[in-house]
Amino acid sequence: MSQTRDAPGHQLRLEAALWYNGGEMTQPKLLLASNNAHKLQELRDVLAGVPFDLVAPADVGLDLNVPEDGATYAENATRKARAFAAASGLLTLADDSGLEVQALGGRPGLRSARYAGEGAPYAQRIAKLLGELANVPWEQRQARFVCVIAIATPGGEVHLCAGECAGLIAFSPRGEGGFGYDPVFFLPEQNQTMAELPAAIKNQISHRGRAGQAARAVLAKLRKEQ
Repeated sequence: MSQTRDAPGHQLRLEAALWYNGGEMTQPKLLLASNNAHKLQELRDVLAGVPFDLVAPADVGLDLNVPEDGATYAENATRKARAFAAASGLLTLADDSGLEVQALGGRPGLRSARYAGEGAPYAQRIAKLLGELANVPWEQRQARFVCVIAIATPGGEVHLCAGECAGLIAFSPRGEGGFGYDPVFFLPEQNQTMAELPAAIKNQISHRGRAGQAARAVLAKLRKEQ
C-alpha cells in the first residue's frame, strides 16, 4: 500500500484511495448497509459505475441489525450508516424509504416495511393498503415514495441525499418487477405501475434512483478527497 504526505511537514498517512490485491490496484470499498436482497440489488444498479467496490454486509462478515425507530427517514438512514461504518471501518451507504398516501394522512410512511406487522410479506402489506383504500376514488389516491440516503465515514461524518417520486395507488397489483409496493404504485406519465417498468427506467425516476443520483455526486467528491 502506497504512502503519501498531506503536505510538507505533515505525518505520513496511508493512501486510502488505492488498494492492492496480488499486485493489482483495486478500488476502495463502499459498504451498502442493508440486509434486504432486493434493496441491495437496486442500490447496486443505481450506483453502478461509482469509483468504489460495492460490498454487502455478508461480503465483509458483518451481521448487524439497527432498529429503524427514528422520527424521520434521515434519522433512520443516518443511524444505520453510522452503525455499519463504525462496525466495519468502511465508508458506508444506507437508506430509509417509505410510501406516503395522502388519503391515509401520510401512512404507512416510516412504518412502510412493518405496515402489516413485523416480517409480513410484500403481498400482505399491499393487501392491507388496498383494504384501507377500498372506498377511496381514483382522484383521491395520490401518493409518493420518499427515500433518504446517508453516507457515513468511519469517523461519523454523514452526507444526506433525498429523492421522491409522485404517483397514485392502483386498485390492484400490476407487474412482476421491483419489490415492496411497486405493483400498486401507478405512474401517470408512464401509464404503468413501478413494477411494470424496465429496471433501467425505474432506476432513473424512482425515489431511490433520484436519491442515488445525488449520492453519486457525493461519492465522487469523497473519492477525490481520499
